[in-house]
Amino acid sequence: MSTFDDRETAFENKFAHDAEMQFKAEARRNKLVGLWAADLLGKTGDDAAEYAKEVVKSDFEEAGHEDVYRKLAGDLNDKADEATIRTKMAECMTQAKAQLLDEV
Repeated sequence: MSTFDDRETAFENKFAHDAEMQFKAEARRNKLVGLWAADLLGKTGDDAAEYAKEVVKSDFEEAGHEDVYRKLAGDLNDKADEATIRTKMAECMTQAKAQLLDEV
């Protein structure tokens, strides 16, 4: 194998790894923000965990995170405004990435 082939394989592997880590971070973020929203909705225990799973599943409706935002905004109604939800989503993404790095 040539040096060029080795470099190409390395870049492909890095791209695949980065995409997998991004997917895991987004799923973790959705779970964390789902648990936060569940708390605002008065859900605890298994109900909170089930709600967090619903939030994670909502991310598969379309590309991007707007589907998650719409789910949260629709469920939270007057309990959290747009800025609060979006800020919490950003905070949870930072937290999710940190958790994933700690696991590696």
